Amino acid sequence: MSRILLCEDDQLIGTMVRLNLEQDGYGVEWQRSGEAALELLTQQRFDLMLLDIGLPGMSGLDVARASRAAGVGTPIVMLTARDDLETKVQALDGGADDYLCKPFDMAELLARVRAQIRRSQGSLEVATEAELQIGMARVDFDRRTLRDQAGAEFELTDKEVELLQFLVRNPHRALSRADILEEVWGMDTSPTERTVDNFIVRLRKWIEPDAEHPRHIQTVRGWGYRYEP
Repeated sequence: MSRILLCEDDQLIGTMVRLNLEQDGYGVEWQRSGEAALELLTQQRFDLMLLDIGLPGMSGLDVARASRAAGVGTPIVMLTARDDLETKVQALDGGADDYLCKPFDMAELLARVRAQIRRSQGSLEVATEAELQIGMARVDFDRRTLRDQAGAEFELTDKEVELLQFLVRNPHRALSRADILEEVWGMDTSPTERTVDNFIVRLRKWIEPDAEHPRHIQTVRGWGYRYEP
């Protein structure tokens, strides 16, 4: 179970965030002051920190800076009502990895939490090989090409490359369509989950021996997809 440190002094917001995180399967430690959160962050291991900027006493910006100065690499997502550019720049330069303005949609918060945890865990994994055999296809990530079982070569788009790399970096793991959208397309664009399905269909035609009965890019019904090497 991934552990999240929540630092939020607003009772209503803190309760809402903690309940939703726990329902999503996370363990949550909730602190209401920056001083207490920083002490806990330097003593225990957490997979993510959700940090409000406008805290009494030590601000969230100070907590982020102090944690980085202490060598703590835990991903930090700022939660704040301050949406001016200067504050965003200060937060990111001070050590935050992401920034979410209040009021925020809980689904977006959960997606950003999953993305940050994936990235921090993925940074410890072996990088995607430059060339890789996937099913009946040979993918050259440097040249951004794919050679199918018949020997025909296709140029891959940026999104096709990013989608393949994301799948390959997460073998045997069920990835939701929302996770794939956030990781490959990002939160600032507006594709639909059908976009993911369309890309998967095209990749299967090149990769799978039988695209109607895929072995390598499998469907997880009602959820998303799973890559099986």
